Amino acid sequence: MTAANLKTDVTIVGAGLVGLAAAVALAQAGYQVALVDSQAQQRLPYPADDWDQRIYAISPNNKRWLSQSGIWPLMDKDRIAEMQAMVIWGDTTSQPLRMHAEDVNADALGFIVEERLLKDALLQWIETSDVRVMTGNCLAIKSSSQQAILTLDSQQTIESTLLLAADGANSWVRQQLDVGVQHKDYEQTAIVANFLTEQSHEHIARQWFTHDAMGRGGVLAWLPLPENKISIVWSAPTSHADALMKLPLDVFANEVMQAGGSSLGVMSLLGKPASFPLTLKQANQFFVSSVVFIGDAAHRVHPMAGQGVNLGFRDVIDLLDLLKSKHTYQPINDSALLKQYARIRKADLLNMVSLTNGLYHLFESSHSMVKRVRNWGLSATNQQTIKKMLIENATSL
Repeated sequence: MTAANLKTDVTIVGAGLVGLAAAVALAQAGYQVALVDSQAQQRLPYPADDWDQRIYAISPNNKRWLSQSGIWPLMDKDRIAEMQAMVIWGDTTSQPLRMHAEDVNADALGFIVEERLLKDALLQWIETSDVRVMTGNCLAIKSSSQQAILTLDSQQTIESTLLLAADGANSWVRQQLDVGVQHKDYEQTAIVANFLTEQSHEHIARQWFTHDAMGRGGVLAWLPLPENKISIVWSAPTSHADALMKLPLDVFANEVMQAGGSSLGVMSLLGKPASFPLTLKQANQFFVSSVVFIGDAAHRVHPMAGQGVNLGFRDVIDLLDLLKSKHTYQPINDSALLKQYARIRKADLLNMVSLTNGLYHLFESSHSMVKRVRNWGLSATNQQTIKKMLIENATSL
């Protein structure tokens, strides 16, 4: 093996949360792992009073998995908030749908975590491991039934039995292998921001289905952060979102407060809001020869369900479960094994896409009959069925 040629069991392209988690899990399973990203990976300090706009609602099952991997204990517990209940309002209903962790005998429906906090913990683990972390742009890739060969712009070549593409929704690996995607533009933009609130959130996530001046639907979610802080995600028609982003900060804060019925009193912005467009993407194939797509490279869903990173972690968990159960002499890129992986993940994704697409179309419609149906569905007499469906989806990943 020359300096320009590396051979390893698994190469992971992309050092986001899913790629890093895959590197940790595969290394712990005893595989030689190389992690490649175009940006250098380093842990960065940040002030205690500074809060990341990018937050995730980690499911109980994934929290358990991260704990067993030794990642969860590396995070500052004072920066993690439990989501013990969720309250959802329709656009005309006075009685909201209420869901509590105790409804399914759970301690929490989810755990609200900053992206950088989780990434810092993953990098901390990797720093003390044998994972080979490499920085560089990918130049070329070849995939066969025997191996995947990745060439970087430095002319470094990495030969691996299995390559995991975790390089995001616009995956370079996916494009190079001519794997198409099913794409849907929701014509919505998500606004994210953090707030200090006058009243306690009581570890309750709050969600409202809203409409702009033209009657087009949107979703406003308030997620609990530690103490009297919340993180908001407002998925709104793009023109409405653009107008909101142009408002003076104090006016924007007031709009968010009013849209949520001032239920937590006066709200003060922590930092500036940010926004990003919403799309649905699903790769037409979940693997090609010795390359497997995971995380956003395989699927990107509407944030309404709050399950994007949870789906990515499930990709890793299901793949590892299959690798652990394989025959001793069966290679980790065996086509039968990877076909089984694709079937499992497509079924899981279909359930989530069906739920988020169904809710999106139900609440974006301004048709009077649809409005009556959705608000009837959130009324007290029909809550048990909806409650069970939503809680099961929130906690099962």
